[in-house]
Amino acid sequence: MVLINGLLESVNNRLYTYILIPLLIIAGVYFTFRTKFVQFRLFKDALKSLTEKAEKGKVSSFKSLMISTASRIGVGHIAGIASAIIIGGPGSVFWMWIMALLGSASAFVESTLAQVYKVQDENGFRGGPSYYINKALGKRWIGVLFSCLLIAAYAYGFNAMQSFQLSSAFTPYIENYKDSIYPIVVGAVLAIVVALVFWGGTDRVGFISVYIVPIMAIAYILLSLVIFFKNIDKVPAMFSAIFVNAFNFKAIFGAMFYKSALMMGVKRGLFSNEAGMGSAPNAAATADVSHPVSQGLAQIISVFIDTMIICTSTVFIVLLSGLNLDCGLIDIPFVQESVYQQVGPIGMHLIAFSIFAFAFTSIIGNYCYAETNILFIKNDKTLLNIFRITCVVVVFFGSMADANTVWNISDLLMGLMAVVNIIVILLIGNTAFKVLNDYCRQKRLNKTPTFKASDVGLDDTDVWN
Repeated sequence: MVLINGLLESVNNRLYTYILIPLLIIAGVYFTFRTKFVQFRLFKDALKSLTEKAEKGKVSSFKSLMISTASRIGVGHIAGIASAIIIGGPGSVFWMWIMALLGSASAFVESTLAQVYKVQDENGFRGGPSYYINKALGKRWIGVLFSCLLIAAYAYGFNAMQSFQLSSAFTPYIENYKDSIYPIVVGAVLAIVVALVFWGGTDRVGFISVYIVPIMAIAYILLSLVIFFKNIDKVPAMFSAIFVNAFNFKAIFGAMFYKSALMMGVKRGLFSNEAGMGSAPNAAATADVSHPVSQGLAQIISVFIDTMIICTSTVFIVLLSGLNLDCGLIDIPFVQESVYQQVGPIGMHLIAFSIFAFAFTSIIGNYCYAETNILFIKNDKTLLNIFRITCVVVVFFGSMADANTVWNISDLLMGLMAVVNIIVILLIGNTAFKVLNDYCRQKRLNKTPTFKASDVGLDDTDVWN
């Protein structure tokens, strides 16, 4: 296992250092300038877009946002941020914020493209990178490649991670938990529950996604604010540590990049908000909106919620708790102990319950993304059932996995996915710019923006003509 982790870390190091980080920065800066800072300029419109109503029986912009946000709010926001700070230091937080601000422009472009090139079937709209790759580039094989990477990342890598972190939440309650039979029991129960959802209809998770997860997210934010104001005298020192440690030599070049603040901030920032990675467009495409830009703007809000609010809440909890970063705890147990130090057992219980809700909905949301891409490759019921079985098996074994292994596998798959998607949206991003210009033109005329593909010279869409 040590040898495998060493190999994965080496591959990830090179992938992120020489390919992904430059691509993320180039794409974020390019899209920010080409859209004339859309993530700031149209932020008010982004908030307003969430109020747009959908036709009866179809997915609204708000519901699409909540489903994608519920899928993302999980270990990336709690365990992932704690892991980044422990490994890369407080400076990781700064780079996480920077990547979110730049990445929100990439999120806008990819989600707008997903809306432009979505397709419709008897179950509603579906789409995503595989669909816009196929339509806009005419390269189905690249779409299939992306689908395979997304399926591997979400159905297997990320869902193993969610299962592992959910299981880890029991660590403070049971002595020698990892060496006991309980991880197997947790894995078995979780596998049975997700199997019932997979075969019974993923719409069963709708209530949790739209209602329970936002409530838990708000409770988590309030908990962080309690800790923030309780330690208000330490706040200046916290921000000083974040900014100072973001720019020193170790922050940029530490441990051959792998353990640097820059590397960890980019990795965990990408894991939490997924901007530019190609996952959120799968949910964005399902929304029934009057103009593709409306859903692109909604995804800007999603990135803001993910990183600037939820992840920053974890930052407050970890850096203001007084718990030593090298205390020996990692991920969820570290966050639970941090909360315990500040507010006692009730906070620890809240973290555990939050992880249950977040991890479960993330598993279902990840599966939904993967299923959309299975259907892109081949719409076959037998293949879909075999796929569901493998997903359940991964959830079961994930609860007993090694922390370093699941993180390294997830990082690798996430990185490969992001590389393919970013290159594609850089190639076809001009379409998103045209659609944005059409939206802004109608706004200047005091019209409610509605979209017709032919108005921007497109004739290869399924829905908008």
